[in-house]
Amino acid sequence: MTFTKSVLGGIAVSALVATAAFAEEWKGWNIHVEGYPNTVAMDKFGELLAEKTNGEITLQMFHGGVLGSQPDAIEQVRAGALAIGNFNLGPMGPTIPETNVVSLPFVFKDVDHMHRAMDGEAGQKISDGMAAKGLIALAWYDSGARSFYNSKKPINTPADVQGMKVRVMNNDLYSGMIQELGGNPSPMAFAEVYQSLKTGVVDGAENNWPSYESTGHFEVAGYYSLSEHLIIPECVCINADVYNALTPEQQTAVKEAAMESATLQRELWATRETESRDKVMATGVKFNEIADKTPFQEAMKPVYETYLAANPDIAPLVELIQSLQ
Repeated sequence: MTFTKSVLGGIAVSALVATAAFAEEWKGWNIHVEGYPNTVAMDKFGELLAEKTNGEITLQMFHGGVLGSQPDAIEQVRAGALAIGNFNLGPMGPTIPETNVVSLPFVFKDVDHMHRAMDGEAGQKISDGMAAKGLIALAWYDSGARSFYNSKKPINTPADVQGMKVRVMNNDLYSGMIQELGGNPSPMAFAEVYQSLKTGVVDGAENNWPSYESTGHFEVAGYYSLSEHLIIPECVCINADVYNALTPEQQTAVKEAAMESATLQRELWATRETESRDKVMATGVKFNEIADKTPFQEAMKPVYETYLAANPDIAPLVELIQSLQ
């Protein structure tokens, strides 16, 4: 073997050793089922992550909430037990005040308004609040607009919610929303909703079309009333310590991979939303669009007042979102 070949061979071996030394496998959490837009996008994120870091970082995703409930998983990522999570911002509210802004009913005019806010200054302020609590937001995913569904009757006015037991995510804002409509909020884990609807533990719930369809909730709650009262984005989040330990090049690669996965997720979401709506409508679900949302919006004033009284520093962020054209 010549000296040149020997040196080149040594360099190649050293490179392989260096790559192996820096190789790291992250674990990621996602609540959604196989085939769901978020699941497909998070798997794509993993592929892009390995590609853009030349195999230095890989991601093993655990879908379907198999590693615990969403609130538990949020804390696992904050603590570093998990590196990555795809979370709805709703359950973050009790821990991260800035994220609670997107949980205010009707704070967004529509989904496009939400995208403009989250991709701009408002989204950055929310990201800053998350970073202070140990989470770095890499990208924003879509989760459409949430509406009411139940097993009893169409909802057209707040009076129709009177006395109804409605499942909500574990956040005081959602409980307050149902209470102001005269209903009885029932916070519970997402995985428990189907059986609770089936057995009458709750009368109804609220969610988007894909979640209503993919979980089979339409089988046990056949009335879907389009209120679009909540438009809550989701994030691809990483543990702050894990992210800060990366080289600048790796940080760029991680962000690029997450952003590209978000572009895919939003495209898939738009398609899936239509497909899910068409699928459940074909089964005979009784659908109605609430013609006048003003009474619902007016009923939310005490929710805003209570929230802002307890979080006066967040008022400018609420105003920023509401003033965005």
